[in-house]
Amino acid sequence: MATSLDHPPKSGQELGFDVQIETRGITLDGLLSIPARPLGVVLFAHGSGSNRHSPKNQFVAERLHAAGLATLRMDLLTPEEEQHDDRTHELRFDIKLFSDRLCGATEWLARHPRTRHLKVGIFGASTGAGAAIMTAAREPTLVGAVVSRGGRVDLADDYLTMTRCPTLLIAGGNDKFVIDLSGNAIQRLRAPIKRLAIVRGTGHLFEEPGALDEVALLAATWFRRHLGVDGSPGFSE
Repeated sequence: MATSLDHPPKSGQELGFDVQIETRGITLDGLLSIPARPLGVVLFAHGSGSNRHSPKNQFVAERLHAAGLATLRMDLLTPEEEQHDDRTHELRFDIKLFSDRLCGATEWLARHPRTRHLKVGIFGASTGAGAAIMTAAREPTLVGAVVSRGGRVDLADDYLTMTRCPTLLIAGGNDKFVIDLSGNAIQRLRAPIKRLAIVRGTGHLFEEPGALDEVALLAATWFRRHLGVDGSPGFSE
């Protein structure tokens, strides 16, 4: 259940309050969380078959919020589209569609009175990482940093060469498929600041003890450095 900003959630509760993002002729549901003095705002791009209630993204969002970053987790499909995709799997790899909606959300954040003064970062997971890279290339004046968790960044294709913002790719040490994809993507990225981080001893889903904590720390460090604060205590690389 979403909570008021005046009553921070306990661990395991939903973080934030409900918002609706109107973009490209549709309305998408989201959860927006804003700390007292935010350093930036991070938009989440979840993977295929997931939504704003993803437990892993909720976990990372809680850690980012504790690090002073606002977060927006949103559905990339309408309820009707989700039902259709559950039956057909036709939409979950439509990276252009997801990027269109992330662009709309990025522009929404740039207009919202509580976030319009903040730089925007995008945290992408699985197929959502491809959409995050594409969105950064399409919104260069609004997107200030990207982090990918176990992401299919290869799906961004030629947009990799068009992305200029600081980009961090995180892969599990046992996930050779994503490590190889990420290594190739790093070579193609034209961002002046880019990094491939390997979380040792974990697979694609980061389910091993401490793995998601390390992902959250890496993401918080990257976003604080490139959206708001350089070299903040406790978040050095």
